[in-house]
Amino acid sequence: MAETSYRELSLNGIWKNNPAIVQLLGLCPLLAVTGSVVNALGLGLATVLVLVSSNTAVSLIRNVVSEAVRLPAFVMIIASAVTCIELLMQAFAYELYQILGIFLPLITTNCVILGRADAFASKNPLLPAVYDGLIMGLGFGVILVLLGAMRELAATGALFANMDLLFGPGAAHWRLVLFTDYKDFLLAILPPGAFIFTGLIIAMKNLIDGQIKARQDAVREQPEAGAKRVRVTGKIH
Repeated sequence: MAETSYRELSLNGIWKNNPAIVQLLGLCPLLAVTGSVVNALGLGLATVLVLVSSNTAVSLIRNVVSEAVRLPAFVMIIASAVTCIELLMQAFAYELYQILGIFLPLITTNCVILGRADAFASKNPLLPAVYDGLIMGLGFGVILVLLGAMRELAATGALFANMDLLFGPGAAHWRLVLFTDYKDFLLAILPPGAFIFTGLIIAMKNLIDGQIKARQDAVREQPEAGAKRVRVTGKIH
């Protein structure tokens, strides 16, 4: 871990190497369950918990498990974590569990989770592995919630509907209506809408990255303070 800082892990997970919009991993749940904020937030929290717990377990056993059974062991760890999350959601948010359906158990095969277990947690000590799982999960979850918010707002003109499915009856009145007399835009919550809004998020990130790079290049090209240009004539031997 000497060559990788926590700052670099944070930048990679949230921005530079975000699993959703840079690596383009986990697109199936990303596109399928982001019709609303509550669905996206539920799956995002589940993904974060599975990433942190699986990275923790993989880091702890990294010097014990042989190469022959390494990947099967990782899959078993991830499947166990997903099963625990499913049971918790069945107990405390059963209606949301039913809405998310097959996409909860499919977390087991999510390339983000298996990829971090194999590429990072299996090669690093406990604390960096836990932090990597947390920050990668947060990066994936942020895009889930952002996409869910964009699609829900475009579809209904409101945000945070049905938050009681995740936070209980006290959240039943959290719905925020931003546009009154809004005609529902069905395309936003259909599969084509998911692709369109995901493309918009990727385009926005690329635009911001381009502007940042242009500014950095402009700073590099500025002459140093006090530097003088010297005109040289004749031949140099």
